[in-house]
Formats: sequence, C-alpha cells, structure tokens
Amino acid sequence: MEETKLNALALVCTLTPSPKPSSSELLARQVITQLSRQDVDCELLRVVDHDVKPGVQTDMGEGDAWPSIRAKVLQADILVLATPIWLGHPASLAQRVLERLDAELSETDEAGRPSMFDKVALVAVVGNEDGAHHVTAELYQGLADVGFSIPAQGSTYWVGEAMHGTDFQDLQETPDVTATTTATAARNAVHLARLLRRGPYPAQV
Repeated sequence: MEETKLNALALVCTLTPSPKPSSSELLARQVITQLSRQDVDCELLRVVDHDVKPGVQTDMGEGDAWPSIRAKVLQADILVLATPIWLGHPASLAQRVLERLDAELSETDEAGRPSMFDKVALVAVVGNEDGAHHVTAELYQGLADVGFSIPAQGSTYWVGEAMHGTDFQDLQETPDVTATTTATAARNAVHLARLLRRGPYPAQV
C-alpha cells in the first residue's frame, strides 16, 4: 500500500511582520525547498502575522490565533521552527511557540500517547552574532520535551560576523556550507518522519 505524502509546517519566528523581508523566512524557505524536493507538502507562516496569545493552554480564548496554528501542527509530520538570534537567545516569538506547545504535555492521541509523538522537528537559526548552537540547544530541548523527535544533524544556521550589520538576506548567494547543512537536515528529517510513519512510538502501558 502506497504511503500518503508527508506534510511539513514551517513556523517563522521573525519579529518582522509581512511583507517586509526576513532572513529567518529566507532560511526557512530554503529548508522547505529541500523538503519539497523529497515529495513533502509544505506550508510556511510567520507567527508575528497572527495574534498568538501568551499562555500555556491550547486555547487562550477569544481572538487567540494559536488553535488554528495548532491544528496545522497536528496535521504536520515535520515542524520547522525558524528564529533569529537576539541578545544571544531565540526570538521571543520562538519562546512563545514553545510555551504554547507546553500544553501538549497534557494532550494525547486515541492510543493515549502524547500528541506530538511521531512528529519530527527541525531548527533554522539566523543572526549576525554568535549563538546559533546555544539557540538550537534551547529549541531542541523544548521540542523534544513535548514529544518531537530530532533527526541527526537536524538544524541549519547562518551567522555573520559579530557586531556587524550584514544579514543573511543581504548575501549575494547562500554559502555552500549552509546550503549543504540545510539539505542534510531536510533529508534526515524526511527519513526519520517516514520511519515513524511506518513504526510509531508505542503507547504507554
């Protein structure tokens, strides 16, 4: 029986609203380009364009945009979380996404398993200062804690020289090392997602 196609959702946590250009979105789009080449259906949205309320519940009430975003997360096999670096840390919107995902610790599927089991997460980080590994580690921990699986080399990043103003989107072309890293992360994510599709994590006894 032929497998159904995998789905991926990229949540871009830039602080810059659309339609202004965003380095975080540029790198996220490069990730989903690589995913699309492996027959994955992809969707991207900027969190800043939606009224995601603060909180740690699946629905924070009237006007909260998170429930509709959460529905997309639940449908996705792969989540791409993209963020810039600010003051050496993930953008505040990336932290908000993690806080809203914290509610999934209390949510289960029909087999009683955490709702984010069998889903794969990738991280994409941009900045013009040091901190990509630290930011990736912060996001990895939160994503794994709520149930996402992290593939081998499941992140990509670009950082410019410290204390300079060049952004990723200002480059004439993507450096080979970043492009190669992005392709590897996407390839490994699809591989892991397909393995989890065929052999899900067991239900809790």
